[in-house]
Amino acid sequence: MTKEKWQPRPSLPSPNFGTGVVGWSRKNLFSTPWNSLLTLLGVAILAISIPPFIQWAILQANWLGDSREVCDAAAAKGSAGACWVFINVRKDVFLYGFYPELERWRVNYTFLLLAFSLLPLLLPNWFKRLQNQFALGIAAILCAFIIFGVKAAVFTGAYLFLPIIMARLVVQNIGGLGNGNGRFNTLLRLGLTVAVGLVAYYFVFALVDPNGALPIAMAVAVIALFLLFMGKLDIAIWRWIFLFTVFPVVAFFMLSGDVFGLPLVETHYWGGLFLSLVVSGTGLGTALPIGILLALGRRSELPVIRVVCVTFIEFIRGVPLVSVLFLASVMFPLFLPDNFSIDKLLRALVGIAFFYAAYMAEVIRGGLQAIPKGQYEAAEALGWTYWKMMGLIILPQTLRVVIPGLSNNFLSLLKDTTLVAVIGLLDLLGIAKAAMADTEWLGFTKEAYIFAGIVFWILCFAMSRYFVYLEKKYHMNYQ
Repeated sequence: MTKEKWQPRPSLPSPNFGTGVVGWSRKNLFSTPWNSLLTLLGVAILAISIPPFIQWAILQANWLGDSREVCDAAAAKGSAGACWVFINVRKDVFLYGFYPELERWRVNYTFLLLAFSLLPLLLPNWFKRLQNQFALGIAAILCAFIIFGVKAAVFTGAYLFLPIIMARLVVQNIGGLGNGNGRFNTLLRLGLTVAVGLVAYYFVFALVDPNGALPIAMAVAVIALFLLFMGKLDIAIWRWIFLFTVFPVVAFFMLSGDVFGLPLVETHYWGGLFLSLVVSGTGLGTALPIGILLALGRRSELPVIRVVCVTFIEFIRGVPLVSVLFLASVMFPLFLPDNFSIDKLLRALVGIAFFYAAYMAEVIRGGLQAIPKGQYEAAEALGWTYWKMMGLIILPQTLRVVIPGLSNNFLSLLKDTTLVAVIGLLDLLGIAKAAMADTEWLGFTKEAYIFAGIVFWILCFAMSRYFVYLEKKYHMNYQ
């Protein structure tokens, strides 16, 4: 019998509590006694507040029905849940305001066209290949054909494929467009631009509809201006040009009507989420270009331009947005002739655009000051003009730097659209307040405010995530 000598096994490593859920909790929630107390307090608050809210909003809520009798009957039986029937019954008012029911397809088509035109611009990596853009265009045509008919499908196809055709035309330089410099060539191109606009005006005036002649002629002239002056342009740039020239004309005709056989829908019928998106979209599309010009003007070496821009920015930043809206709604018409008036919604859009342009100008000015002086000197050494230097070197770097600041301005603008209610325009929140005053639906205040809050949160969160995507794409996340 052999006697084995006992050998102890090697010691096991100590438990690792620095990784996983336990490690994260110890590091972020229970790192100090004070943090542990705050964590326990937060958990207690959540435990007290969330279960009753879920029970009220989901478990005991009334979802189906077409009148408040459903909710009243449930309440009589002791069910104290939310009455989402109120939102379901009035969802069209929340979405479209008082826009005529038979004409709401015009709102739907306008936003469908906007969505398909924005996708290649907001997600350029996904639509870098031309085949993907063709697939998107075909999908848009099919959607428009199924939902709205043949005319909408034809126009959608023309709108989405014309930028591709324009880019190809200029690349192949058909007809010698975009060649030549000097004063004579500049005057010749300006003359051709005016001639194209006049031809478009008289063609639409005589053969289509006189009311639509001027906006269409202006859009055609702007496209001709880019075609004759800018030379080779990428498909994405042509899409941006169409978005800022053709789409506003299309949206104005579709939403307002009184042209091409569409009935007139005055702006005081507009409301709900539709009006909120119109105000915020117009503000976003116009405030940024104006803000860029104001920022450049504030840094200009010309004293008059610099003083004008500084005065405008400081004046606007010194007053609240409500004052600007009252000024545009009440004071501005006093300076107009008796037989001349401007729509109240248009005045509000202009006021919001200039108000946020002043704030964006300061954000962009900060970005301009962050660009090294060598960038300016290198462009000047190459003999580049001021606008070529700004457009190709300075502004692309500046806008990349100021993405976080611009995202704050864009989010504030989206939420401040609710202030148009003070001048009588009923956006989503205004419609919610009006719905609460309905004698048939008294007592459902919480449902209306929660619905409006959720819609705004979804819009703001989506915009915030997109700006985070832009920061990562342009390598602005230095963490």
